Amino acid sequence: MKPTRPLFLAGLVLVVGVITWALVSSSYTTLPPLPWTAVPTLLLLALGEGFTGWNILRRIRRKKGTRPVEPLVVARMAALAKASAHAAAVLAGIFGGFAIVLADSLDKPTPRHDFSVGAGTGLAALVLAGAAYFLEYACRVPKDPDEERRGHGASRA
Repeated sequence: MKPTRPLFLAGLVLVVGVITWALVSSSYTTLPPLPWTAVPTLLLLALGEGFTGWNILRRIRRKKGTRPVEPLVVARMAALAKASAHAAAVLAGIFGGFAIVLADSLDKPTPRHDFSVGAGTGLAALVLAGAAYFLEYACRVPKDPDEERRGHGASRA
């Protein structure tokens, strides 16, 4: 598994946002109002992943007072982080597309509500993507100091 690239996540947000914009612009009036419950859910997931990332990072780097972490746990957390980052990018694109479509109709109550829910959910999804990216970063194995010292003098082929 390769590390997630931030540019790929940004591209995913953009492509999904454009697709959502195209679909919602033509069919918004037939859709039900957006639920606000996704905002706290995504923020709680981001909080959990951020805390897990901080904990894993400390344990992998063997900070004082921490126990070593099992390699299988780290692999599972890395897979969770990658999946969460991709899902959050898709959600950010979907709700960002909604918000862009509704930015012109803020004078009406229902579109104004859907705009605020869409924008809030899109931002919460971006926070989750950031927390997932941090968790994935925290799961990386640190470089061995001896290996780094040897690598400075040698050329890489």
